[in-house]
Amino acid sequence: MKRSLEKEMMDLPGNPPHLHEEDLNNLRTINRSLGAYRGLLRCLKQLVGGRKTTEFSLLDVGTGCGDIPVTVVQWARRNGISTKVVGLEPHPITAGMARQQTRDFPEISIVRGDGFHPPFPPSSFDFVFTSQVLHHFSEEEILLLLKTWSRLARRGVMVSDLIRHPLAYHGIRLFTFLFTRNTMTRNDGPLSVRRAFTLEEWKDLFSRAGIGEFHLSHLFPFRVFTLFSVGE
Repeated sequence: MKRSLEKEMMDLPGNPPHLHEEDLNNLRTINRSLGAYRGLLRCLKQLVGGRKTTEFSLLDVGTGCGDIPVTVVQWARRNGISTKVVGLEPHPITAGMARQQTRDFPEISIVRGDGFHPPFPPSSFDFVFTSQVLHHFSEEEILLLLKTWSRLARRGVMVSDLIRHPLAYHGIRLFTFLFTRNTMTRNDGPLSVRRAFTLEEWKDLFSRAGIGEFHLSHLFPFRVFTLFSVGE
């Protein structure tokens, strides 16, 4: 299966707001159902919880509806750790939903901004994280994004994304068909897999980024999680 360069519906202008909002709600449900938070929480447990750190900050690039910042803050609260999480989101409808979803969490700030030009000075955060964002871009853009984010992180850059595989494609195609009638979710779910990279392609990309040593994990089902050590 070759990598697709077709744009996902969410990346195109002119989508009806209700379609976009329902798709974001669907993505939150899919993330929760398919264990999209496992890699991040496991990594934070090792890097923060294991060191008995009392506080940390994290930038979530392309935060979507804000489900990841909420998950991080809930984990930190359970473990008695103080945290500051900033969700960076360029889309106005998505940023608005994220603010609504995170309004009861003072630890979270939602900022409208572009991942290519994040409005923060160097070394602003302990960690920079992004989930299911990089597959939306070309290889050249991915390398640029990783270099940009590495300048913001004091300790590490974490990447979670999809692995391109026929079983993943057909699985999410069936899942979204049974789960929802939303045309954006039904289109973009399978297309996201086709736009992603194989495990070997991800390894090659991350090596070419040259931002630091990285540890790559293959998580079930068909997800890659990578930690770049850029500080300490």
